Amino acid sequence: MQRPKFIPPVGEKTYEITDESLGLPRTVLLLEDDVEFAQLLREYLETCNFSVTVVPDGVQGMRRVMEKDFDLIICDLLMPNLPGDMFYLGVERVKPHLSRRFVFITGHQNNAKILEFTKKVRALTLFKPFEMRLLVETLEVALKNK
Repeated sequence: MQRPKFIPPVGEKTYEITDESLGLPRTVLLLEDDVEFAQLLREYLETCNFSVTVVPDGVQGMRRVMEKDFDLIICDLLMPNLPGDMFYLGVERVKPHLSRRFVFITGHQNNAKILEFTKKVRALTLFKPFEMRLLVETLEVALKNK
């Protein structure tokens, strides 16, 4: 005998249960080669209910992305080994759905190559130094876009 499907009464609302509504931490991959700055960002984001994995460059970032999906990726644009733009292009090839989850950070606001890249990929970008509040607000925008 088949179980009947539950159909809510007409006009009654149904709600989707998400990780956010359960209060589960959202996962963030943070690519930042400045160890002290990365630690500062990690500590702050963890107080805002994010679970943060920190890597120093794009090579390590690619390893982590291949292991699991992240809710968000915060990526410095200038790093050793594999810079942020090349990391982004790699992620776009292997896991294109993650390319909508990027927030780039950089201290090089006047670098033409960086500005051209971020404009081309329509990236959310924060220029260092930035307020932590602004970082969290930008992450919330990225979460809505994913």
